[in-house]
Amino acid sequence: MITYVKGCLVEKHPTRVVVDIGGLGYEVFIPLSSYDRLPGTGSEVCLLTVDHVREDAHILYGFHSEGERKLFGMLTAVSGIGPKSALSALSGMTVREFKAAVVEGNVKRICSVPGIGAKTAERIVVELRHTLSAGEALEAVAGAEGTDEALNTGLRDALLALVALGYKQDDARKMVLATSKKHPDVTDVETLIKISLSR
Repeated sequence: MITYVKGCLVEKHPTRVVVDIGGLGYEVFIPLSSYDRLPGTGSEVCLLTVDHVREDAHILYGFHSEGERKLFGMLTAVSGIGPKSALSALSGMTVREFKAAVVEGNVKRICSVPGIGAKTAERIVVELRHTLSAGEALEAVAGAEGTDEALNTGLRDALLALVALGYKQDDARKMVLATSKKHPDVTDVETLIKISLSR
């Protein structure tokens, strides 16, 4: 298993790069989100990778961040989603935007990714919604709604506390988001929980 490649960036294109490692050129397929963060050719580059082996090919997929690689793995685990569709998803949306679409059940937003139709988008929502942790789900939605980092942390902690009290993740998320909309200046976790429970 090849988990990363580090070497000289010989070629870079929006969908693929070639990295020279000890005189060997490795072709690595990438999403646009990773392409935007690449250094110039001739510079050293390090990409996290997924080593995809099948009967007729041995292909490397590369990513700038662990978040991209993790989402790629989650997507390819969904029935009917191959590596190309997963790369398209990462090219069309940020990791946070995609997670927010999954949490909110926004099938239309996911359908905007080339190669993903309505039925596949619905399958993605159903299969991935429950694989995201409470913290990941809230962070994605809170980030998509433009809240600042401090509030994200408070909301996440409040959500986790409500889940610990026995609330379902979706219900807890709705409660704290409704509280944050009505009381945008409240960032204290204890206060967020009290207000959420009083609703």
